[in-house]
Amino acid sequence: MSRPRRAAPEAPLARSKRISLEAAADRYGVSVDTLRRRITDGSLPAYRMGARLIRVEEADVAALFQPVQSVGGAR
Repeated sequence: MSRPRRAAPEAPLARSKRISLEAAADRYGVSVDTLRRRITDGSLPAYRMGARLIRVEEADVAALFQPVQSVGGAR
């Protein structure tokens, strides 16, 4: 008797590329420690790929470090 096959999970259409903390830190000019702090405080989602390998979505890192416009006459 054979088991019924499971459907493969669908990949999100606009899924961002997952990159290492080192690559993200280099690309956005921050330290790996800064990214780790953001992961710890929950502002940056991260994905564990095995025992020690951590990856972040490139789009999540980009959204975290978006420049903001100053308000009013502040310089």
